[in-house]
Amino acid sequence: MKNFVNDFKAFIAKGNVFDMAIGVVIGSAFGKIVSSLVENIIMPVVGIIIGGHDFTSLSITIGKANITYGIFIQNVVDFLIIALCIFTVIRMFSKISHKKKEEEVIEVSESEEVILLREIRDLLQTKKKK
Repeated sequence: MKNFVNDFKAFIAKGNVFDMAIGVVIGSAFGKIVSSLVENIIMPVVGIIIGGHDFTSLSITIGKANITYGIFIQNVVDFLIIALCIFTVIRMFSKISHKKKEEEVIEVSESEEVILLREIRDLLQTKKKK
């Protein structure tokens, strides 16, 4: 039991677990924002575009069962819009971080100090050989 507790503590202390927890919290908050965007802004506009139809009221009755397929359609549309928003945000962050990495690589490889230090090193090595 003691090994289990120690292993669990080591697992929790790893950075990946904290990063994942932060991602889940931020993701749930972002999900609420996007859901609000979809419900309150995008879907009313979509409703106007398709002639004022509300998907949630679509249903069919078979026997005693009332199948509300409109809610399913609404949820599918919500999911697609949320997925598109998340994809767009992740793509923007990826491009920004990629550009920063490229700039860092360019700065490091083109540094005048590094070039001068290499030249000094090479001169010292040639003098030692003579």
